[in-house]
Amino acid sequence: MMKFNRAWLWRAALAVVAAAALLGGWMVVRPKGMGPGVVSGNGRIEAVEIDVSAKTPGRIQKILVDEGDQVDAGQVVAVMDTQSLQAQRAQAAAELQAALVAIETAKSQVAQQQSQRAAVLAAVRQREAELNAAGKHLARSQTLSREGAAAVQERDDDQAHEEEAAAALGAARAQVAAADAAIRTARSQVVGAGANVDAVRAGIARLDADIADSTLKAPEAGRVQYRVAQPGEVLGGGGRVLNLVNLADVYMTFFLPESATGRVGMGTEVRIVLDAAPQYVIPAKVSFVSDVAQFTPKTVETASERQKLMFRVKARIDPDLLRRHLAQVKTGLPGVAYLRLDPRASWPKALQLNTPR
Repeated sequence: MMKFNRAWLWRAALAVVAAAALLGGWMVVRPKGMGPGVVSGNGRIEAVEIDVSAKTPGRIQKILVDEGDQVDAGQVVAVMDTQSLQAQRAQAAAELQAALVAIETAKSQVAQQQSQRAAVLAAVRQREAELNAAGKHLARSQTLSREGAAAVQERDDDQAHEEEAAAALGAARAQVAAADAAIRTARSQVVGAGANVDAVRAGIARLDADIADSTLKAPEAGRVQYRVAQPGEVLGGGGRVLNLVNLADVYMTFFLPESATGRVGMGTEVRIVLDAAPQYVIPAKVSFVSDVAQFTPKTVETASERQKLMFRVKARIDPDLLRRHLAQVKTGLPGVAYLRLDPRASWPKALQLNTPR
């Protein structure tokens, strides 16, 4: 009998422990007094952080903002020293002038070679006329020589003249070919000089972009969180100067169990209550739901264990509300996010919207 009572008591104790575990796990999700369909999770206010960095290596000339300052999108926040870049640009500008002169020189070479070709063509026509005349003389000499009216020596002289005229014509035509080759070479030099001009101009455009990027601007409106570097420091390419918090993209990250996460969709309405300002109920919407559990037990065999499958959820606060209260927005504040899983249910009275005016 004593053994039976001990076994019964042991089973009863285990049942109580299991019930307490189940009840405790449920209470984490369903807050007291909020009614059915409302779940909650603890979290902290976070915001997207933006690093303002130097694009190229250089020395910080000045920083125009301090930690805690509000900055607008496009506002100049720091300036890098550009003396080295300005010197490189001046050198590139001189190279551009030299390249432009090289183009004109190459073009004049083309014109000169074309003039020489014209002169050679005139010489070819002259040599052709001379060859034609020499051929006619030779033909007459040969006829007269056969008839005995002219000496053989005269015929031989006319034949020599004809051969000389043919050779002179061949040389003149060779000069035309050489002139054509010289023109092609000069034209290629024009093309090369033009490509050099384009390359130098591209280098100047790059330097201009680097000089412009040396004036560091805030990419988004936000608050300066850290001055990572100070004026006078030398940074490498990509070296951070400032860290900004984008106060137009503020959210709370919290965790929900699998039983609740499965019913949460993108855009689900969320109400946030901060520990520092419990009198306000801040509107937000779900902007991210993890598709992978963030932490799980080693084995998942029972319903109570499945409740431990926790998924990360992000709720983004209404940007219009943030813009109206930028001075009051602070990151790191803890609070509770409440979700209404049934869109047909009404929010409880405690979670009616109440935002700062």
